[in-house]
Amino acid sequence: MKSTLVELSDRVAAAIVEVCPMPADQVDAQLRRAQDERFGDYQSNCAMGLGKRLGIAPRALADRIAGALTIADLCDPPEVAGPGFINLRLRAEYVAARLAEIPPAPAAGTDRLGLAPAESPQVVVVDMSSPNLAKELHVGHLRSTVIGDCVSRLLEFAGHTVHRVNHVGDWGTQFGMLLAYLRRTQPSVLERPEALRLDNLEEFYIAAKALFDADPAFAAESRETVVALQRGDADVRAVWQAFCTESLRHCHEVYDRLGVRLTDRGESFYRDRLAEVIDAFHSAGLAQVSDGATCVFLDGFTTRDGGPLPMMIRKSDGGYNYATTDLAALRHRVHELGADRIVYVVGVPQKQHLEMLFAAARKVGWAPDAFTLTHLAFGSMLGPDGTPFKTRTGGTVKLRDLLDEAVERARRVVENDAESGGRRADFDAVTIDRIARTVALGAVKYYDLSHAMGSDYRFDWNTMLALEGNTAPYLLYAYARIRSIGRKAGIQFDALSRETAITLSHPSELRLAKKLLDLGDVLKHVTVELRPNLLTDYLYDLSKAFSTFYDRQHGVRVIDAEPPALRLSRLRLCDLTARTLKLGLHLLGIDTVEQM
Repeated sequence: MKSTLVELSDRVAAAIVEVCPMPADQVDAQLRRAQDERFGDYQSNCAMGLGKRLGIAPRALADRIAGALTIADLCDPPEVAGPGFINLRLRAEYVAARLAEIPPAPAAGTDRLGLAPAESPQVVVVDMSSPNLAKELHVGHLRSTVIGDCVSRLLEFAGHTVHRVNHVGDWGTQFGMLLAYLRRTQPSVLERPEALRLDNLEEFYIAAKALFDADPAFAAESRETVVALQRGDADVRAVWQAFCTESLRHCHEVYDRLGVRLTDRGESFYRDRLAEVIDAFHSAGLAQVSDGATCVFLDGFTTRDGGPLPMMIRKSDGGYNYATTDLAALRHRVHELGADRIVYVVGVPQKQHLEMLFAAARKVGWAPDAFTLTHLAFGSMLGPDGTPFKTRTGGTVKLRDLLDEAVERARRVVENDAESGGRRADFDAVTIDRIARTVALGAVKYYDLSHAMGSDYRFDWNTMLALEGNTAPYLLYAYARIRSIGRKAGIQFDALSRETAITLSHPSELRLAKKLLDLGDVLKHVTVELRPNLLTDYLYDLSKAFSTFYDRQHGVRVIDAEPPALRLSRLRLCDLTARTLKLGLHLLGIDTVEQM
């Protein structure tokens, strides 16, 4: 079934064709959600541009279009306002009927709330997280990981096949140093590489680098080791593989805590494909030798002095760089994974590199114009003072430590309330721990996703964990509160059938119901734009609408509403709100709790 926005857009377009001498494929209804509910639910300003093109006063044209509209089954009579706006207000009966069509929640799997998947599913690769091995995940990886997971969830919910690729830095000259140091400090790795365990990757890297800088003999050994690795020496490769496995174990401990799943694809995977990249650009006549290096020169990219900016794909010594690897990865994703679209969840500073990568891929013929390449650029997470986020000693904040602190802060909030006899006084230690972990991880994710993608934001514990405002704790509490309403009412929400009639007689009921009906259009918009903050804004607005609905002064009675049919109608609105919150939070990568 069409969404309300699509259905109304089609009907406005049909009315335009009826009154204007123009082909249907040239019509744009220009229908949008009204910014102010005083002007209805939807608004079209199609008469503005059309009137100018046709030499008709926009207000007069709007009156003619409104008169031709056939929308009595959806809306009240249309209103024409101002210079020619057409305002549409949904009928309560239509909204109630649409909500009543939503099927019950399934016993297992994701609750789709009756939303159909995309008619034309695609294969999408989402490039996310992308750590360099030998170092712990730090706060700089949070945004790429969390945003990438959310985008993947949205695309998967829409029905697309998604490859969540973790482009891992597991190759390069630094590995000679690391492997040489590993053989010195843990010689048993040569006999039992599978048993390797490193408690602290950062300390290991720092110690290896210190020895490399201080000991020429070790530096020479390191260089010899990387040469052996690159030529495929079996013993060195075994140690390298053990080191990569151990480094990734540390990464996946954090990914598991965050509930993020992805597929590791190291740079080493493309090692045997790099020469093919060079051959392809040579065959296309696009590769040029500049100062001994093989480069590609792309239209529109210049140096600061206005000269052509080269994209180096092979160094003068015959080695390859990260541009070569990125081209090989893109080619693999298109030709071997069968991708229709690639989304790179990468920070703003990589803007030019990715623009050149996309331009090169299109020029060599790997990504035709119809193929979608998206750089989902994100800003930086800053400290409370607006400077780069650091530890008190000026070091990099490990993501694991950040999550630990979030859980501890959330646990203190729950425990303090329990000890003071508050709502959580009867919670046992296991329940408190579960709530604290869910709230903490949800708060970190939500705070990140609720900010505009390309902007920097300041990390703030107090705002992040607040129970008021546009935060995960507020939404998690709203969900838990609704679930408790069902328990107090002595009813199983899951038992409410589609036959339970929905009545929308109070303004707060209708406002909540309309907000619930918006879900499909919101998710479509969020999925197309890849802007998770639009979803967080929607969920926050939905929670506020529910709060007004359930308020005794501004809303309605629910648990003790009379007659029984009205009580069940309002309880069904409660259930649909809880299900919508749960689905929305799930798409953000956030779990819910039944009590809070």
